[in-house]
Amino acid sequence: MELGISSFGEVSPDGLSGNAINAHKRIHELLDEIKLADQVGLDVFALGEHHRPDFVISAPEVVLAAAAAITKHIRLSSSVTVLSSADPVRVFQNFASLDLVSDGRAEIMAGRGSFVESFPLFGYDLNDYDELFTEKLELLVKINQQERVSWTGNHRASIANLGIYPRPLQPTIPIWLAVGGTPASAVRAGKMNLPMTVAMLGGTPDRFVPLVNLYRQSASDAGHDLAQLQLAMNSHFYVADTSQRAADEFYPTYQGMMNRIGRERGWPPLGRDQFEYMREQGPLLVGSPQQIIDKILRFHDLFRNTRYLAQLIGGPQLPHHKILHAIDLFGTEIAPAIRKALTPEKIVVTG
Repeated sequence: MELGISSFGEVSPDGLSGNAINAHKRIHELLDEIKLADQVGLDVFALGEHHRPDFVISAPEVVLAAAAAITKHIRLSSSVTVLSSADPVRVFQNFASLDLVSDGRAEIMAGRGSFVESFPLFGYDLNDYDELFTEKLELLVKINQQERVSWTGNHRASIANLGIYPRPLQPTIPIWLAVGGTPASAVRAGKMNLPMTVAMLGGTPDRFVPLVNLYRQSASDAGHDLAQLQLAMNSHFYVADTSQRAADEFYPTYQGMMNRIGRERGWPPLGRDQFEYMREQGPLLVGSPQQIIDKILRFHDLFRNTRYLAQLIGGPQLPHHKILHAIDLFGTEIAPAIRKALTPEKIVVTG
């Protein structure tokens, strides 16, 4: 199973048209995080696209290209590319360029996004939410599969047998479909034979089992090889040397983010009791290295996933050196134990 990290690049807004000191600092922190993740042997680092003042990443592929220059092995992905409000041609070109820069390490994680600021920003109607994503995903997949494309849709100018360049170093760029809990999205991923990433942000992990089963059943019904199907599970994550330290260090940052978003969406405030319940019973991975190892292995027992993405949250209440320590523990203590546990033992025959 591959193990990696995702981040949305949380930042304290500068509130200025220039002199963006906080944004500048946060970008360089993210590059340090990706460099360390590569050094400690993690498999993938993913950055998510947002168009809000509290997140610094609006163009993941640009930051990932900078990361490509300071890393050697780690795969570089978006943790969401908001495809509904993007041009699939430009998305492909940007990630193909990243693939060339990174010697074939680029991936795309396409999703609808959990926020909608990009729709008015780029001139799209939210009433077209479903149709936009369906149409643009089909075009992106087609561009990825062939050099010259003919295509007609409702929300973009037609393409009449035109070449899309540059082409990537990889035969094709892996395109993952990011989903929350929507069954239709799991069916789409299965039918299209696309790798799927499930964001587990609430409830209990077992509530996502039917979604994963639906994904695999849809792929099987469409005649795809289930042995080749890729599945990633994603949840919020923080690790420290002890369980209590991890909880105490992470809770203020997690509470602040969840309550800030919750005020926009009408959620009740998050308190410490709910946080502890999410640690014990929910998908929240916050604890000591051994607790994290045990829970990732429980996830694998439930889902038989081929990848786990640990979503890190930064911010002023969680100093950067502690985030780096969490990445170090993930790569040097947690990942080796997970890999050992999931590697079949070789039977040595003597005689």
